[in-house]
Amino acid sequence: MYDCQTLPVVDQVNTNLPFLEISSREDGAHIQLVYNKTEHIPLKDFAAEIRGGKDIKEFILSALVLLDVQDTSIGDLLEIILRRIKHMNMPNNGGAGTTSPTLSVSHATTTMLSTTISTTSGHRENMNIEEIKQALFVNDRVRILAKTLQATTATETNWTYDQSWLAIMCTSPSILKRHVAIARLKNPCNLGRNCQEARFIVFILSPMKEKGTKNFLETGRTFATIFADIELRAKLLKAATQQEFISIIDKHTDHLMEQQTAVTRTSITDPFDDINTNTDASKDQIYYCPLPSDICMDLSRRLPHYFSDYYDIFKTYRGPQKVLSTAVFLYFACLLPSIAFGVLTSQATNDEISVPKAIAAQCLGGIFFSIFGGQPLAVVSTTAPLTIYVKVIYGLCDWYKVDFRETYALVGLWNSFFLILYAIFGVSKVMKWSTRSTEEIFALFVSIAFLVDASAHVYKNFSLTYSTSVCKQHDEYWGQRKLNASLILNPTDELLKEPCSRDSSLLYLLLTLGTVWFGTFLYKFKQTPYLTSAKRELLTDYALPVSVIVMSLIGSILFSQINLPSFAVDSRHLFDMVKFKSVNMKQIIGTGVLGFSLSLLMFLDQNIAGAIVNSPANKLKKGKAFHVDLLVIAILNGWLSLFGLTWMHGALPLSPLHVKALADTEERVEQGHIQSVIVKVRETRLTVLISHVFIGLSLLMRHVLKQIPMPVLDGLFLYLALTSLDGNQFFERVTLFFTEQAAYPPNHYIRQVPQRKIHLFTFLQLIQLLILCILGFSPILYTKLILPFWLVFMVAFRYRLLPKIIATKYLRALDQRL
Repeated sequence: MYDCQTLPVVDQVNTNLPFLEISSREDGAHIQLVYNKTEHIPLKDFAAEIRGGKDIKEFILSALVLLDVQDTSIGDLLEIILRRIKHMNMPNNGGAGTTSPTLSVSHATTTMLSTTISTTSGHRENMNIEEIKQALFVNDRVRILAKTLQATTATETNWTYDQSWLAIMCTSPSILKRHVAIARLKNPCNLGRNCQEARFIVFILSPMKEKGTKNFLETGRTFATIFADIELRAKLLKAATQQEFISIIDKHTDHLMEQQTAVTRTSITDPFDDINTNTDASKDQIYYCPLPSDICMDLSRRLPHYFSDYYDIFKTYRGPQKVLSTAVFLYFACLLPSIAFGVLTSQATNDEISVPKAIAAQCLGGIFFSIFGGQPLAVVSTTAPLTIYVKVIYGLCDWYKVDFRETYALVGLWNSFFLILYAIFGVSKVMKWSTRSTEEIFALFVSIAFLVDASAHVYKNFSLTYSTSVCKQHDEYWGQRKLNASLILNPTDELLKEPCSRDSSLLYLLLTLGTVWFGTFLYKFKQTPYLTSAKRELLTDYALPVSVIVMSLIGSILFSQINLPSFAVDSRHLFDMVKFKSVNMKQIIGTGVLGFSLSLLMFLDQNIAGAIVNSPANKLKKGKAFHVDLLVIAILNGWLSLFGLTWMHGALPLSPLHVKALADTEERVEQGHIQSVIVKVRETRLTVLISHVFIGLSLLMRHVLKQIPMPVLDGLFLYLALTSLDGNQFFERVTLFFTEQAAYPPNHYIRQVPQRKIHLFTFLQLIQLLILCILGFSPILYTKLILPFWLVFMVAFRYRLLPKIIATKYLRALDQRL
């Protein structure tokens, strides 16, 4: 049996450049150029890529098989194969084994096991043989095969082609389904420089438009992997009949699948396993640590890199520039949402938690976490679920006539108490059951929350300024004026004295959409061919601040005569500690229940954000620290609660966007699809620290902050919602419902999971997301308290119930962290 790693398959594509006759020799021969490209592709993994085994089982029973063919001309052989395939698909072809009188294969045993004469869609093929023959070769004059597959055998010093077989591939618009033909030559045939002793020819004919996992290259790779085994070819040479020939391939495929499955099972590791299972990490555990073991293990990973988190980035290429651009990005990405959520919280709590308090909390929380947090790439901020929870607490306080600030502080202290217990007892380890799919459901929920908030603000503005009784009165007046120009109407009517501010609504909408469009345009600018690569990347790095500043200037200066809503900035003291004067035992017990529910929400949100940041796709080097992060978040929120400041935790989508801002990426093209891959990430504490210092200084410029129009903040919400969709596989799989199969991207799960299972898995995720949105956006107050418990149920559903619906091997492919 061959070793899959030592027998790579080479795809040799010979592409003819546009023909230009430069000169002619004396003998009349024409000179032209031929472009040859040789590309390495991996062998098919039948254990992981389900399409490989399906193709063998499907085509081995319907393939055209020619045994002991004596024709040694590749042109004649392909002519025979094409006419046989066409004959097989002709109506009334007489069934298997019928031979056309115009065809002959000298001393060859033939079999045509397929009697299918039409495609599954009911359309008959009109195969154009001449067109296919033209596509098989570079052109009519250069008889070189255009697309072939061969195996190579590599040693330490040399590598050679396997010249005993050749896979020939071709696509044609006249073909409606794939066809496979296998020919065993009676004598070795010279088919060119790299295939001088061919005994087997595998011919794959495919439609022009085909699903990525079923195109000509994937089908060819499947059969090339089978024929790359020298033992299989030796057995096939001895096969006396067609049935024996087919049986050998079928049994070999089953054996290969079993062998690769066994190797895959032994090599699978749990991506959530603690990295301290190695020998070096075990040495760290022998040192005395007064803290619980899980926290000590986190510290043993992160402390050796603590000081390097401040200076390592300056040793990297473009490090100082990345610090500046990312700090500016975080300044706007953290300040503006804190203002927007501060406005929502201020409206929900009757200004008990004001916008300046939200900004102060963001400043203090960001600085505190950047210094003491375990994973410095995580960005803490208040979030939409926390804002919803604060609104619930205020509603309960108003219902039971209790002081809001005292209740808010008690809930926050209870929350910190439970979070400290979670950190001490290592409860974060249970998050290993929270897979990528669960995290992406919640990430998409946060994006939807941003979209809902922005849309609600636009709708509210239109309700207040566009669809008003005053504007309707104006419409009636000007309508009557147009119908009867001579009619004398009194424009000094009381209702007409108030202006109709529809211009404000239109400007609100334009600034909102303009902010998200301009920001997204700059964010995607690096994918355009304009300017130089350095300038494109610079514009991408500053996409968010530039769009916010430009749109704020447009709204505040160019349209200064139009009134736009802004947020209030009070001058009350920011750090009034809660006195706890009227607290009773019932209030303490009740807030304990609320604090426990809040702790579940923070525990899940913080760990989900941390898991996405620490994803293997980000290629971080300095280790994770879930328990330390949770402990720091507990201390931080307890401190903020005492002063009535907004709570916060690791935020989505800010944390993964922070990682992308510090990353070097490259665009890779696979089968026409562009994929952005992270090459490396600069791990530093400076970006969060610097940005939040300037957020604190912004409190001294309240009159400047008031100039930022509210629609720009809503546009920021939409920008964060859209940019966070990049890399979200859940969202990508949702789009597959509306995507043509031929345009499916060549992702790993497309190759490894049946299409129906992919859609079923995505549909179940959509149901979970729908329930999450119902709980989060329901007008019923108490349903919002169930949201943390539903998140816990989602984890349990994925671990205990979903494997009973979808096979574990498919779930592993759909949920694996790349």
